[in-house]
Amino acid sequence: MEYNSHKALRGGDSMLYEYLIENYKPNEPIFTSDIELGLSGNTLRPLLKQLCDQGLLKRFDNGVFYIPSQSRLKGGVPIAAGTVAKYRYITRRGKIEGYYSGYTFANQVGMTLQVPVTVEIVSNEASAKVRDIEIKGQTIRLRKPKTTVTKENAKVLQFLDLLCEVDRLSDESEDVVSKRLRDIIKKQNIQKKDIDEYISLYPVKVYKNFYEKELYDVFA
Repeated sequence: MEYNSHKALRGGDSMLYEYLIENYKPNEPIFTSDIELGLSGNTLRPLLKQLCDQGLLKRFDNGVFYIPSQSRLKGGVPIAAGTVAKYRYITRRGKIEGYYSGYTFANQVGMTLQVPVTVEIVSNEASAKVRDIEIKGQTIRLRKPKTTVTKENAKVLQFLDLLCEVDRLSDESEDVVSKRLRDIIKKQNIQKKDIDEYISLYPVKVYKNFYEKELYDVFA
C-alpha cells in the first residue's frame, strides 16, 4: 500500500502515515506510546482517527493500531491478541524485553502436549511479580524476570526458568525430557558460561535438575 496513491492525505495525517509505513510492517501492532513524533495525545488521536476513517489504519484496542495487510477478505485480516502481547512484552520496537515461559514455552519445545489457554510471559514490562491481564479475551500471565531481560540473556533465562519447573510442566518420560533440554541448549547455542552466570539466581533444585539430567555433558 503506497502512501503516494492516497491523495486525500495532507498535513499532520500525511506526516504520521509516512512515519508509520517507514517504521511498521503490515499487521505489526503500533502502540501510540511508542510513536516518536513529538505530538501530544490531543494532536495524535484525531490524526489516527482520520487514518482509520480512510482505511489506512485499523484500531485494535485503546492505544493499539496496525496497518492492515492487503487481503481478499473485506476489512483485511485482523491481528491476534497473542501478536499484540508478543510485541508489547517480548519484542518491543525490535528490543528484546521478555520471553515465553511456563506451559506456553513447554508446549513450544515439545515438553507437553497440553495447549495452554493462558499465554505465559516473563517481561521487563511486568508491573508485579505475577499478574494476569486480558487482551481482547486472551489471558496473559505476566511475571517479572529474575534480572533484566536482554537480547544476550533471554535464551538462557528462558531455559533456566523451564529447568526450574520442568517436573511440573512436562508430561514426557525422563529420557525425552533430557533430550528436549539438550536440544534447547544446542539449538539456542547456550554456553556453559551463560549457565554459570545466571544459575545462582535460581533455587537449588535447578542445580539438582541440571546435574541429574546430565546436562553438563552437552558442553563437554
